[in-house]
Amino acid sequence: MKTSTLVIRTPEGIVFSQVLAGPVTRFWAWFIDQLFIHVLLTVLGMLLGFMEIFTFGFAIAFYVIGWFVVGVGYGIFFEWSWRGQTIGKRLFRLRVVDVQGMRLQFNQIVVRNLLRFVDELPLFYFVGGVTCWLNSKCQRLGDLAANTVVIRSPRIQEPDLDQLLAGKFNSLRQFPHLVARLRQNVSPAEAGIALQALLRRNEFDSVARVEMFSDLAAHFHARVEFPPEATDGVADEQYLRNVVDVLYRTRPEKKVENAVPA
Repeated sequence: MKTSTLVIRTPEGIVFSQVLAGPVTRFWAWFIDQLFIHVLLTVLGMLLGFMEIFTFGFAIAFYVIGWFVVGVGYGIFFEWSWRGQTIGKRLFRLRVVDVQGMRLQFNQIVVRNLLRFVDELPLFYFVGGVTCWLNSKCQRLGDLAANTVVIRSPRIQEPDLDQLLAGKFNSLRQFPHLVARLRQNVSPAEAGIALQALLRRNEFDSVARVEMFSDLAAHFHARVEFPPEATDGVADEQYLRNVVDVLYRTRPEKKVENAVPA
């Protein structure tokens, strides 16, 4: 039975899953890409048409070479430039990734695109489509050779920070000058990693979760050192919540004054 989810376990014990793209969606993405390739080849043919008066044979030979370069180079160029996506894949929110969750390598992109001509045989991706249906990870021959899969990239919704960070007093807000320095020293990429760690914390097993938040907390401690009264007794995961709170929410925290009897 074909599975629609690819489960990946890293050497550190972190487990995450990716939704695999089905043959039908992949076919329509390929069809859109073929339209763009056809436009490029049409433009190339028009340019070479002016050369037929002088060197007809050279123009034909150059067109055949151009047909191969455009047909293969289109996928290689876009999948490398757009991190595993072409125009068709981007429209259908698909992406090529390494089957083990590793960074996609250039040689993998080249191999899967060179074998595309075999998958397209005899017509309309018949070989590749049959291979996808029979393979548990929906891989065509090019994917099998390159050790890649095509996944769906669902639209990311803006997280509800009020719900994610609610219910805890943020001791860092007592030091606004240090908070300002933290915002200045932390890059958007670092802030995004911290946010994603909190959003996906339930996907990790207990040991990996503790180690991950310990490493992240140490990283942000090194960015800006807060006084002991702001961090003593605060667990690593809660400290990261406090960091995300001050990085993403700029409004000041409401102060609650205790009533003092007269």
